[in-house]
Order: sequence, then C-alpha cells, then structure tokens
Amino acid sequence: MSDPGGNHTDANGRVNDGGNDSGNDSGTGVERDGSDGPEPFRYEADVDPGEVRHFRHEVGETYLGDPVEVPVTVVNGEHDGPTVLLTAAIHGDELNGVKVLQEVAAGYDPAEIHGTLVCIHVCNVPGYLAQQRYLPIYDQDLNRSFPGKPRSNTAERMANAIYETFVRQCDLALDFHTSTRGRTTMYHVRADMTNPAVARLARAFGSNVVLSGEADGGSLRSVATNAGIPTITIEMGRAHRFQPELIERGLDGVESVLAEYDVLPGKPVIYPGWRRVVDAAKDKTWLRADTGGLVEMEYDAPLVREGDAICTITDHFKTRERTVRAPFTGVIVGALQNPVAAPGHPLCHLVSVDEKTAAEIQREVDSGEFSERPWA
Repeated sequence: MSDPGGNHTDANGRVNDGGNDSGNDSGTGVERDGSDGPEPFRYEADVDPGEVRHFRHEVGETYLGDPVEVPVTVVNGEHDGPTVLLTAAIHGDELNGVKVLQEVAAGYDPAEIHGTLVCIHVCNVPGYLAQQRYLPIYDQDLNRSFPGKPRSNTAERMANAIYETFVRQCDLALDFHTSTRGRTTMYHVRADMTNPAVARLARAFGSNVVLSGEADGGSLRSVATNAGIPTITIEMGRAHRFQPELIERGLDGVESVLAEYDVLPGKPVIYPGWRRVVDAAKDKTWLRADTGGLVEMEYDAPLVREGDAICTITDHFKTRERTVRAPFTGVIVGALQNPVAAPGHPLCHLVSVDEKTAAEIQREVDSGEFSERPWA
C-alpha cells in the first residue's frame, strides 16, 4: 500500500519515504535566521551547542513562599537547525506525555541533533503534585491561560513565565495530553489542517486520526500557532497511568517529526498505513446517554458500522435496557471509562470514515496490526 504521495509501505503498514522535504523552505513555519552555526539556547543562563542541561525553572510561588519550578531539559545540538518544543502535563493528571518527554530527553545525543530540543516535562506542577487536571484550590485551567500575564492570577502568571521564557524561542511545538479522568481516548492528533505549516507538522507525526479544527482560546496550541509557531496536540489514552504501547507510538511520532524538519537528517519520515483527517465541525459526534444507569460497552474493535451496538445502559433492577447504536460507520476515538451515566453524559466520541478507510482498518483489526484497545 502507498500513501497519497506514492511512498512504499513497510511490513508494519507504515510508509517510509526515505527522507523528507523540509530543507529551509519558506512558508513551512520554520524559518532560520541565516546564522553560520548553532547558537546557545538562552533562558536566565545559556545552554551552549553540544550541551544537554536538566534544570528547574521558577514559574511561581507556593503559599509558603517556596518556588514552583517546572523541570526542563534542553538538548542543544552541535549543528544548526530548528528549535523544537515538547510539553507535557499542562493538565496535571495526564501522564503518558511525561514518560514520552523523559525518554526523549534521555534519548538524543547533541552530536546527532541539528537544532535544539526543549522539553518541559511537567508544565502544571501544582496539579501534577495533587494529581489533578487543574491548578488546585481555584480549579484554573493552565491550558486556557496562554500567553498569560505577569501580573494576573496564578494560572496566567505560570503560563506567561512558560510562554515568554521557552515557547517564544521555538519554531514548532508538540503538546502531549490524555483524556480526562473517567474517559479514554484513542491515539490521535488535534491540529488546524487549514494552516499549511501546522498540516505539515501533523502529517509528519504520523497518527492515523487527525482531528482538524482551531484550538480553544488561551490554549498553548492556539496561542503558539497564531504567533507563527506551528503546534499540534497529541491525545493518547487515559489519565493517571503510563500506557507503554501509546508511549512507544508517541516516541515514534517525535522521531518522525525530527526527521521531517532535518533535526535528524537522513532519518525516515514515517506515515501510517491509513489516515483520516476529521473536520471537527462536521465529521464527528459525541454519543450521549439519554437515560441513567449502568453502562456496558458492546464493541470488540474501535471500528463500528452503522447500526452496530456500542453500549447498553440498564437500570439497577435490570428491568430497563437501552442499546446505543452507531449512527454511521466510524471509529470510536474516545470512550467512557466510568461505568455509570446520567442523561447527557458522554458515552463515546465517534468519527466517520469512508468505506476505503473502513476496509483498511478492518484489515488491520483482522491481522492483529490494530492492537490499540482504548476501552480496555
């Protein structure tokens, strides 16, 4: 099988184009400054070319006046190239990305890097310590607070410190998330595919599903992209845990992006065997409960056909049962994990696929290549 560009598909159903088309083309969202060589990465200190530095950067204070510090790794390559930002745990209980960044920070030698990697391992440190999504006490969402203000509430001050010190210096960004507690999500990317620079980044990351649309105001993705820093969000699995299979796919996606932008020249860009770009306004729907009760999922694979049973909702006496069926053929990219629901509660996130894509997904399911089971 080949991707739209006619590239060869390997035994794993992924396309290897053997290279990339990045160069230093204008209009890609990554413009070099014309310098003759690599430069230091500057925060309140310098990280010189060829250096790896792990440090903590202050973004606020606790009630006791102790510093709130985000852990950061900067890998500054020996060769010139773009500066790539990776962020995790903007929501404090979303942990898969934290593991991805740990492995990225430890996995690349400056001698092989053409450019700079900036890893903010945990953006929302207070939420991470409390293992909750938002900033504790005030329930402020750090991912609705960018670019922030230096003299505002806690979330905006933290967002501003992160944005001004790190984000502004970068050429592109990967922001790692999971679903919120009580739900799970299939591995996918969220990106504004109408923006060519963002579309290039999303394609290079290599996920099967791309949910296309503008990000919410105040999110890192929205603010950075509007500032000319192409940014995508990677959604992967559940909160409060590591899921090794998804983490490995995240690492593959990072390496594919680094290959696309010549941070790792000579490495292959990997494309999936199938891809579905979903228009967030037209091609997806949340199926919601219209009765309360106990929820049991009925599907065996995330591909469901129109009319297939997705779940049943029963009362506690098992005298009333409601079957929720797929309104169209599609892929379940998000699902309820909490087995109880009230009217209006989301049950699953369904995106439509055409028959050609459905056939390829079914082939992967039948052959065992499609191993992701987001509801398990």
